[in-house]
Amino acid sequence: MAVKQPMHKVGVQNLLESAAERLKSITPVKFNISSRTDSGVHALENSAHLDIQRLPGRPPFSPDILTSALNIHLEHPDIRVIRAFRAPDDFHARFEATSRTYLYRVVTGCSLDTLSVFDRNLCWALRAEHLNVAAMQEAAQHLQGTHDFQAFKSESKNNWQNPVKTLIRASVGPAPVSPFTHPQDKRKLQFWDIEFESKSFLYKQVRRMTACLVAVGLGTMTPSQVKEKLRSRDPQSGPAVLIAPAQGLFLKSVHYEGLDWGPGEDWYNRPSVSRGRSPGDVPEGPGL
Repeated sequence: MAVKQPMHKVGVQNLLESAAERLKSITPVKFNISSRTDSGVHALENSAHLDIQRLPGRPPFSPDILTSALNIHLEHPDIRVIRAFRAPDDFHARFEATSRTYLYRVVTGCSLDTLSVFDRNLCWALRAEHLNVAAMQEAAQHLQGTHDFQAFKSESKNNWQNPVKTLIRASVGPAPVSPFTHPQDKRKLQFWDIEFESKSFLYKQVRRMTACLVAVGLGTMTPSQVKEKLRSRDPQSGPAVLIAPAQGLFLKSVHYEGLDWGPGEDWYNRPSVSRGRSPGDVPEGPGL
């Protein structure tokens, strides 16, 4: 889900707030989104909170009616509200999140121009026929845990942000072959998923970590060099300083403590959520 864009550009937040205008709230409705994504990055799932003040005498919208009403008025076919919940007045979609999971998809054995038109904007196409996945998994283990990730941040943005992050999970594994793959290409194409989970990430951190893991898979970098790069805290250190293309990155999910109930239930009936709003934990956006 993209951040709100200037008036000459249209982002997901703009479209959501435009749809919310049709709800006739007494005060303007603002969507506070949990995670931001750069241009070209996708979101399979995101979350946001909003406040709606209805006219006197009008009952609050039920979660199901609110979901349907927003979807009816959304002016983009690729954006949909999946479901809604009532939450306490002090709930914040961004700060209450306990972790965020990002998925990066890679395909080997082809070039971007030979990949299916349906997949070109959804993965990173590599001409190499194989990746050393075992070495990538070994390198990923070096990234897990609490570290200073300064070596994987963008040098041009948000230098104020605390570079110490806790990477809960870093994994590399096979992914299903795209259903849009031509039958004659199914034997040579291989799809791989790289996933990272953390409470927050530095700007472009995920794409920089992905580039290093792919470099390991291609043999241009070793797992030990990834470990050395992490310890160096220098974005220019090591042989792999590239950033993986935006189109292969997806915000997969945003997690909240206690947010596991079924449709129709409210947050009020669930345990309270730890806020954890220290400056170092504020997510400035995904590893874009």
